[in-house]
Amino acid sequence: MITAFVLIKTDASRIPESAQEISELEGISEVYSVTGEWDLIAIARVAKHEDLADVIADKLSKVKSVMSTTTQISFRAYSQHDLDAAFSLGFDH
Repeated sequence: MITAFVLIKTDASRIPESAQEISELEGISEVYSVTGEWDLIAIARVAKHEDLADVIADKLSKVKSVMSTTTQISFRAYSQHDLDAAFSLGFDH
């Protein structure tokens, strides 16, 4: 499974509508409204890298109010369990 984080700038007056439309796209698992430079962050999860083009370039980027995107592809996921084990000092929680 390939996971990508898509940073999205959209028409500020349509953030909720944009988020809803993006969340309904196949391949998008979650959409968050955020503060800062970007309006939304979407998480895309696909089987192979080539599928990202379908989800991001062919679908997400064509949502009416999306003005620009930047995509970050993840290499590895670290769960809280993994982080706890990595930084554990041997103390019981």
